[in-house]
Amino acid sequence: MLAPNLSRREFLAATGSTAGALALTSAQAAAPASETVAFVLVGDTHYLANKELPTEIDPISAGVNGRLIETINRMPGLAISPAAGGGEVAALRGVIHAGDLIDTGDKTGTTQQRMQETEWQHFVADYGLNGKDGRLKVPVYEVHGNHDGPRGEGIAISGIQERNRRRPGLRQVSSGGLHYSWDWGPVHFVNLGIVVGPDASVTLRRRYNPRGSLDFLREDLKATVGDSGRPVVITHHIDILRYSGACDPNEPANLNKEWHPCDVQAFYQALQGFNVVAILYGHTHARNVLKWNGTATKADTGLNLFNVDNSGHFHNDQQALMYFEIAADHLLVRELATRDRWQTAEWTPQFWKLPVAKA
Repeated sequence: MLAPNLSRREFLAATGSTAGALALTSAQAAAPASETVAFVLVGDTHYLANKELPTEIDPISAGVNGRLIETINRMPGLAISPAAGGGEVAALRGVIHAGDLIDTGDKTGTTQQRMQETEWQHFVADYGLNGKDGRLKVPVYEVHGNHDGPRGEGIAISGIQERNRRRPGLRQVSSGGLHYSWDWGPVHFVNLGIVVGPDASVTLRRRYNPRGSLDFLREDLKATVGDSGRPVVITHHIDILRYSGACDPNEPANLNKEWHPCDVQAFYQALQGFNVVAILYGHTHARNVLKWNGTATKADTGLNLFNVDNSGHFHNDQQALMYFEIAADHLLVRELATRDRWQTAEWTPQFWKLPVAKA
């Protein structure tokens, strides 16, 4: 069933007392059947350095992100409230990060350069790469956002490229080293950076540089999925619905948009014929779950979009992550949220259970 899509305000009203808060200290328990692919989606952690002392991390940013890591590490075996569908968290395959890893990658200057270095160092120290070299106890698979490098360059971008040379188990990596794919069991995953594009038929400048992610997607799906019908999950950073207008290369307003509508339409067409069970992104600092049929209006049928809330932003007390389970015949998604920067957390009282076409 598809539970009602509560707003953040409705969620807070529904969980106004602290009696139901999860202390996140439950014992480990047996995971569901091995064919279930379970993972966590986070986004917009915005690691922030101290501008006055740019070699030091901001303590508020360090605190909220450190507690986020601790929360994820304690999740396997955690009981899920009946209002969120019940059960317990399975053994996690890993974490997908939907971008804006750091905060200062979109800014220039000597101080900002040093801030980026500090922010990136703390992201790497917390998340590691393979579940053994950082505070996070499972592997992480990140994309870059506009705060990491809107033009597809910078410290965070170079860092992701370097990590992709060492990231274990990848199926394919783009020629530029930034986009990549991997498999968890029967499910194929593709990470495509800030936006997907460009549509080569439209020779206009883009506000954000997609670094050839559309061509990589097409080549990867052809080479690794083909006509197998296997489930596919795609992650990028920028939200998609508001940029899903008609492809008009002569419209001046399109030049200033974060995602050119011609690229969005080419992305949608590239997915046709494949069993895409979920498209994941962040950027908006708000949770949204909806269907996408290639247009700019919410649809009753189409591809499943999951927009994760900010998970570690220094400005907000309220943060959230999404917990995914992909089984042979269904996709089940829940949200774990906090109102006190991950000192405690609660399951949002709703869930999304959607069918998955069999390969």
